[in-house]
Amino acid sequence: MLDLATGQATQIAQHEGPIRCIRFVEAENSSPIVATAGWDKMLNYWDTRQQAPIAKVELPERAYAMDCNNPLLVVATAERKILIFDMASPTTPFQTIESPLRRQTRTVSCFLKKDGYAIGSIEGRVGIQYINPQQKDKIFSFKCHRDETTMKSILYSVNSISIHPVYGTFSTASNDCSF
Repeated sequence: MLDLATGQATQIAQHEGPIRCIRFVEAENSSPIVATAGWDKMLNYWDTRQQAPIAKVELPERAYAMDCNNPLLVVATAERKILIFDMASPTTPFQTIESPLRRQTRTVSCFLKKDGYAIGSIEGRVGIQYINPQQKDKIFSFKCHRDETTMKSILYSVNSISIHPVYGTFSTASNDCSF
């Protein structure tokens, strides 16, 4: 972490393997914490004033993507697993599901209303997921970031999903030079 006032850098997290995801989490009734997830199959929560994690969660597989909109934290792992955490109980996922997308998850972004998330994959698809089972009629997936001008379709991975902070609309970005 870089202190902008002094220019001094401080290490705030460490894993046994590469760290793939980092998010600032503003938990209620506590100081802001940092959540990290990595290829060591661990999700760690850090108080930036301490050297050791304040909590650890073992994930079923390597972490590929993570997002948080308090109290919702979503971690997408290898083997198409998605773990959903309520930050009121951050060490226990309240829901673990398999991704509706057929290929590896590349990005995840939580909705403003904290009732769901969008996931993007390496196959050029986006899935819109809701947490409440009563909203399952709103769940859908769609194709994007494809070049179908030739006889063969060229698929581009969805590298980022950005949700507008006011309107809740979203955009996707890829390496096909479009969003």
